[in-house]
Parts: sequence; structure tokens; C-alpha cells
Amino acid sequence: MRILVFGAGSLGSLIGGLLARAHDVTLVGRDPHMRRVREDGLRIEGAIEAHTHPRALTDGTGERADVAIVTTKTYDTDAAARTLATGRYETVVSLQNGLTEERLLAALDARVLAGTVTYGARLVDSGRVECTGTGEVTIGALSGGQDPEAERIAEAFREADVTAGSASDMPRRRFRKLAVNAGINGPTALADVDNAAVATGPAGAVAREAACEVATVARAEGVDLSNGDAVAAVERVAETTAANHSSMRQDRADERCTEVDAIYGAAIDRGETHGVETPTCRTLAALLRAWERDRGLRPADDVGGGAGGL
Repeated sequence: MRILVFGAGSLGSLIGGLLARAHDVTLVGRDPHMRRVREDGLRIEGAIEAHTHPRALTDGTGERADVAIVTTKTYDTDAAARTLATGRYETVVSLQNGLTEERLLAALDARVLAGTVTYGARLVDSGRVECTGTGEVTIGALSGGQDPEAERIAEAFREADVTAGSASDMPRRRFRKLAVNAGINGPTALADVDNAAVATGPAGAVAREAACEVATVARAEGVDLSNGDAVAAVERVAETTAANHSSMRQDRADERCTEVDAIYGAAIDRGETHGVETPTCRTLAALLRAWERDRGLRPADDVGGGAGGL
């Protein structure tokens, strides 16, 4: 299968590098990482050891593949969609945080599937990515139900020895993913702690409250996700990735923009649509945006979506 991975940072490099063990894979990312991959291949270390040689580009304009997998940061979704629209793909799969699939669907003339991934990844250096924990990739139709194309792509992952499956309950899984992101990312970034802290430490109460708010928003949108299921998902992921640095904690350490708008903004904005209060998500969002603004990562007059009324 011809596969393009758009957004070859830590997760995209890990996923693409693993898929390259069995498929024709193209990575689209930034130099010097892409240059090193072109010269020496991609080295995967940690929980999985491999050395693969995917094609590596810094410009994905006009490319073609059977499947495009999007792993960019959520704030780069629109730019990714514009570039993907210049090429040709049968199917596009989002493995991003947040709820980005609708934006891809609106911009692309391709089938868009939703996905979740629990593999952990960290970009160690140019040409080197660490698998910080094995997990599973799950793919399914945005609206739910069985989908033969999702199963076909899941089988392609399995052919590369990546644990993967298709699912008929993607609406629920999407919001459960959002609950996990809301529960883990903000608290670990702001407190500068490993994921384990939201399972056993004082940050756990904040994490559980944020997850419950996302679950309440999900139910308001007609998605069957209980508070208990959302909290259990946060605790399970925190325990299985205990030593990991969350993506938002990594962003904060590197003084980069976080995905606060796509994670907390999504919960706040969708909550407002249905009259659902999200005070914990609002507080986490306000603190993260204040940190971004203090470092010049956010304009002084940009408070972000869903930030009002705190």
C-alpha cells in the first residue's frame, strides 16, 4: 500500500517508520529531520527497535497515495488540508488530537476516517524517534458503523506488525480521546509532571473533572460516553504511559504553541452550544493561553475560542 504520513514529527515518524517495514511510505515533515531520514533512514528506538527507509519530503504538494495519515499538530490542520488538496488520495485518516476530522472533510475530495492511537513517541534527534510505549491504532467511520475501508487500512497496519483494528463506535471513541487529552495534557503541562501524576497524585482530581466535563458535552451531542468511562480512560492511559511526557508538556518545555484551542477550546465551544458548563476546562485553557501569551506565542488580543466568561 502507498501511504503518505503528513506531519512527521514524533508520532508521525514512529507510525510512518513502522509502516515502512511493509509498505511504500512517504513522510512529510521538516528539516533537518527529513534530510537526515533521506540520508541515513529512520531509526526507531525504545520499546520497538527498527531501521527503515521511508521517502522523506518537506513539501507534500501534488503527492499521491492510497492513504494519507495526518499527524500534524491540530493548529496546522487547515494548512495540511490545503496541501493535501493539491494531491490525490483515496482515503485520509486523522490520528491527531482534538476533533479535526470535520475540517479535513470540508477541505478534501477524499474519504475521511477518524482514528485514535495509544503508541507513545518522542523525537530524540534528527532521524531518530523513540517509541516510549506500545499501544494500538484504531480506525473507523466518522459517523460510526462498520466500514470496510477502515478495516482494510487497519490490516495494512497489522501487516507492518503494528497493533491495529477498526471500530464501529468512533463517535464515542473520538470524545473519549478528547476526554483523555483534556485530563492529561493540561494538568501535566502546567504542573510539569509525568503522566503518572494524574493517576495517583493531586493533579488527578483536576484530570477527572476535565474528563467528566468532556463526557457531559459528548452526551449533549448524542454520544453515549459516561463520566465513569471517561475517567477510566484517563486513568488507564495515565497508568500505561506513566513515565511519558504528554505532548502538551513537551510543547511547554520547548516553548511552542500548545493544542489548547483544539482540546479545551473544542470542549468549551461545543459545551456552550448545548448550554453545558465546563469550568475546569475553562480554567485550564485560561492558564495555558496566559502562558502562551506571556512568551509571545499568542497575540495579546487573542484569548482563543471558548475563553470567555471565566
